[in-house]
Amino acid sequence: MKPMILNQNRIKQTLEHKQIRARELKIYTSAKLCIFVFCSFVLFFFSGCNSGNEYAKLKTQIKNLNKENTQLTKQVEQISDENKQLKSQISVLQELPENVKGENLYQLVNVKIHNYSTLYDENKDEKLDTLIVRIQPIDNYGDVIKAAGSIEVELWNLNKPEGQAQIGTWQVNPEELKKTWNSTLIKNFRLKFDISEKIEKFEEPLTLKIIFTDYLTGKIFREQKVIKP
Repeated sequence: MKPMILNQNRIKQTLEHKQIRARELKIYTSAKLCIFVFCSFVLFFFSGCNSGNEYAKLKTQIKNLNKENTQLTKQVEQISDENKQLKSQISVLQELPENVKGENLYQLVNVKIHNYSTLYDENKDEKLDTLIVRIQPIDNYGDVIKAAGSIEVELWNLNKPEGQAQIGTWQVNPEELKKTWNSTLIKNFRLKFDISEKIEKFEEPLTLKIIFTDYLTGKIFREQKVIKP
């Protein structure tokens, strides 16, 4: 199979995966919205019948549901944008001349999380506020390259119970990703995420997980790394 056809098939597979993921998120978001509406009704009922701890607890749960619903809606919008970019990429690949098509441009074989990825007190106020993630795409020659793609970053505390283990998740599209490229001392994509409201203390190991989608070939690379205090 020609590299060009192979690349298009991979991109189409990635596009189908993103579309399925978007549909799942929409269904999940709708379910959360229904729960939110129901809880709002219950809160209204409790406000007239009870003013104790149950009312305060329910109010907090509704606030968290509303925040999660907003985050899910943003994820759906991001995936929708990525789907448009994947469709555009297929068109671009089809129009490339034969001497630069497919994997002749570069061949990505691995994506690493650099050891300098960790939590920082960037504001110098003695409170952790920033997660720095350094990503290094590696080609078939072992060189770090500025590969075009999108990335999903997840931060976990695997010592927590199921349902509480995930600390945060972030999506970075290709346009945002290419702006983070740094080649001054260490070649890498340097990503920054606000964790000021997610973590109070960094006293036990956390796990970084990334999913990198290469926009030239459609390949998906997964990597994870434990970061320690």
